[in-house]
This record gives sequence, structure tokens and C-alpha cells, in this order.
Amino acid sequence: MNIPSSLKYTKDHEWIRIEGNEAYIGVTDFAQSELGDIVYVEIETEGEEIESGEVFGTVEAVKTVSDLFMPLTGKVLEVNEELESAPETVNEDPYEKGWMIKISIADESQLDDLLSAEQYQELIGE
Repeated sequence: MNIPSSLKYTKDHEWIRIEGNEAYIGVTDFAQSELGDIVYVEIETEGEEIESGEVFGTVEAVKTVSDLFMPLTGKVLEVNEELESAPETVNEDPYEKGWMIKISIADESQLDDLLSAEQYQELIGE
């Protein structure tokens, strides 16, 4: 299981890559393997301010539909447009090309609530 140590994680199986006061967010390798083949990613929250814990989109796999939860309060600056035509990118490259949204971080103190790679590894029992 690939769990890059440079990223932060949530109990909802999302990863967060912090770049200054912005962050990229996607689902973890563990999440995509549990979901199976991803056939559709729906994110219609670009430009919106979303609170931590709120739903920012959904991901649809062959066997299930899952909500995507915002790990940090912030404004959605960008949605990964490539996932519209190639949702399987989330399965193939969850940490790079499979990113879902880019946000501006509203409250940096929330970063303290995120999990390290080691903590996430314990959570999933790896």
C-alpha cells in the first residue's frame, strides 16, 4: 500500500498535499482499492467556500457511490477537469494525476487535526 510520508491524511481516507496556504486533496491508494474501478467523479463546488467535514463531491465506482468530505475549511480554487473524461486516473495514480480539488486554506490550525502517514497506516491496519 502506497502511503507517501510527505502528505497528510484523514480518517475518511483522503490525502492532503499542503503548498503554502493552498492544498491539493484526493483519495488515498487504500480508498481507491476499496472502492474498486472508479467510473465517475462529480465535483460541482468550484468557487465555493466549504467547511471542514462537509461534502465537496462524490465518487462513483462499479459497486458503490461515496461522498467526498472536505478535510479543511477553504475555498475550492480548482477541480481536476481530467477526471471528467478519465475517472480511472484516481485508480491509476491517486496521489499525483488523480488529485480532485485544489483549495485555499481558511484556518491553518485545522492542519493539526490531520493524520501523519504513520497514523494513517495504523488506522487502516497496514
